[in-house]
Amino acid sequence: MTDESIIIADADDGQRLDRWLKKNYPEIPFGQMQKILRTGQLRVDGKRAKGEARLSAGQILRIPPQLRLGPVKGKAGISEKDEAFIKSLVIYQDEGIIAINKPSGIATQGGSKVNKHIDGMLDALRFGYDERPHLVHRLDKDTSGVLLLARTTRMARALGDVFRGREIRKYYWALTSPAPIEDEGRIKSVIAKVEGRGGERMMGVSDGSGKMALTFYAVRERIGDNLAWVDFWPRTGRTHQIRVHASESGFPLLGDYKYGYEDGLVDLPEGKIGLHLHARRLIFEHPQTGRKIDIIAPLDQGMRKTFRFFGLSADDKSDPFADIE
Repeated sequence: MTDESIIIADADDGQRLDRWLKKNYPEIPFGQMQKILRTGQLRVDGKRAKGEARLSAGQILRIPPQLRLGPVKGKAGISEKDEAFIKSLVIYQDEGIIAINKPSGIATQGGSKVNKHIDGMLDALRFGYDERPHLVHRLDKDTSGVLLLARTTRMARALGDVFRGREIRKYYWALTSPAPIEDEGRIKSVIAKVEGRGGERMMGVSDGSGKMALTFYAVRERIGDNLAWVDFWPRTGRTHQIRVHASESGFPLLGDYKYGYEDGLVDLPEGKIGLHLHARRLIFEHPQTGRKIDIIAPLDQGMRKTFRFFGLSADDKSDPFADIE
C-alpha cells in the first residue's frame, strides 16, 4: 500500500501540523498520531516534522496508509455504491489529470463529523494507476463544480505550481440577491479569518492580519433589481473569497446565509434554498503536454432547478473576462 501525498491548501497556510491532522483525521487516536509523527512516517516536503510545525501553502504532506484508511469495504476500500457514485462524477481525464463535477452538499475532505467525502472515495479513480489520485485544490462543501485531481505525485506538484501562479483561470457562476448595481467590476480587499457569532468566518480587515484578495465579476443576466446571474473570477485563492467579496459589495450570493443573504427579496422555487455557487470552468496549460485545457462543469441539480425556474440558459460558454490579463 503506497503513501498518499497531499498539497497544503491556501486555507491551511500557517496552521500547526498537529491541528491540521486533528481536523482532517479526527478518528485517529492521539497516541497513534503522536507515534506516527515520532517515528517519521509522516513527512513534510520529504522531511520529518514535529506536531508544532507550521504548514505553508504548497507544501507536500506525505500521509502513510494507516492514517488515511478506514474500515475496508470491497476492493477499493469503499462500497460499490460510492464507487459508482464517484466514477459518475468524472468529466475529464488524460494521462496526468482527472476532473470531477463535485455536487453541492458533499465535502472535499474529511473532518469532524464528516463521514462521507470526495477524498475518501479516490481509490475508485485509480483506473489502472498504482497511485490513488491526489487532491490539488478544494471546494467548500456547499459549492459545486470542477474539482481537479492529479494522477501522480509529480503531477500534483506541477499542478500545485499552476494553482499558485496567475496562469490558471477559475471561473464561477453564482446567483446574487440583490443584483449588483454595476454590470461589471473589480473587488480588492484584505480578508482574514475572524471569530464571530456562529463560529469562524472570513471578512475584510484593515489591521494587517489578513491577505490581499482580488475578484473580477460580470453580470450575465438580471431578473429585476433583486436577482442576477453573475460570473466571478477570483484572481487569488483565499477562503470564501467570492462569498466575502459579494457580500461586502452589497450583493450576497443566493442562499449564503453565513455571509448576509436574507430571504424575501425574490420569489423562489419551493424547497430549501442552498448556496448558489458553482465552479463552472478551469482553463490552464497542461504541465505535461503544454496543451490548453478547458474544462466546463454542468450545473448542479439544485442550482439547475433555480435556473429553470427563472428561465435562464445554462449552456452559455462565453468568456466575459477574455480581455483581462
